Amino acid sequence: MSNSTRCAGCKLLRRRCPEDCILSPYFPKNNPQRFLSVHKIFGACNITRMLKSLPVDQRAIAADCMSYEAERRVEDPVYGCVKIIYGLQKKKNEIELELAKARSEIVFHSAVDTQQQQQQQVSWSITNATQQSDQV
Repeated sequence: MSNSTRCAGCKLLRRRCPEDCILSPYFPKNNPQRFLSVHKIFGACNITRMLKSLPVDQRAIAADCMSYEAERRVEDPVYGCVKIIYGLQKKKNEIELELAKARSEIVFHSAVDTQQQQQQQVSWSITNATQQSDQV
């Protein structure tokens, strides 16, 4: 590839971008910030090594994951993605607790409704029995 069509990785690393560049499909020249973040966190050697170790069909997903993880680490150097994961787990636990409460309320109200229906049936039976005995 010519210098004008170098991928973001080769441009940042100031090297010639070969035709079979492992970085070019995942770090295009029109998005240099993506490679900059990933490079800052993982380093060019590690990025290349990780991508080469994967089957071709999994490399795009890996590049996206590295990019996301690097962006979160740049935003929050201490916790990175872990902060988001923790927040999602906390929210999931809160929702599960809310769901359990809602289910127990449903069970309670179903039991109350069943009890009321049984009381009405008993009441009707008594009323019918007294009416029949009055008729006799």
